[in-house]
Amino acid sequence: MHGRCTCGDVTYRLTDSFLCVHCCHCRWCQRETGSAFVLNGLIETRHLEVTGAAEAVLTPSASGKGQEIRRCPRCRVALWSHYAGAGPRFAFVRCGTLDAALEIAPDVHIFTETKLPWVTLPPEVPAFAEFYRRSEVWAPAALARRQAELERA
Repeated sequence: MHGRCTCGDVTYRLTDSFLCVHCCHCRWCQRETGSAFVLNGLIETRHLEVTGAAEAVLTPSASGKGQEIRRCPRCRVALWSHYAGAGPRFAFVRCGTLDAALEIAPDVHIFTETKLPWVTLPPEVPAFAEFYRRSEVWAPAALARRQAELERA
């Protein structure tokens, strides 16, 4: 899959599929995006091939550990993030920046205790008031990929 910022100065290509796609309804994501939620596809950073220079912007987070949002330095669109908990080995790609964004659906809804009241969640997609255990949501192949990435030197 391919994606880009609005002006096209930064483009990227994913060389593998997402490990998991989060639809996050936390207040921080609502504030940072100016929307009801954010849709992030989690992938190993080594599977994110970037053309152009995405600028790192350090941003506070609810955990207190912050996140590094990669933005286009020209149009300022957020393309992906690195969260302190996952570290730089994993990128949380903003699915709305994908050329095929319409093809992406969430695997899980998180932090639904703060979802906006007019958002209706589909019953067939797992939803959690806060976060979840990966083993309850991720496919075995995704769990194995994550573990392999953590074990890489």
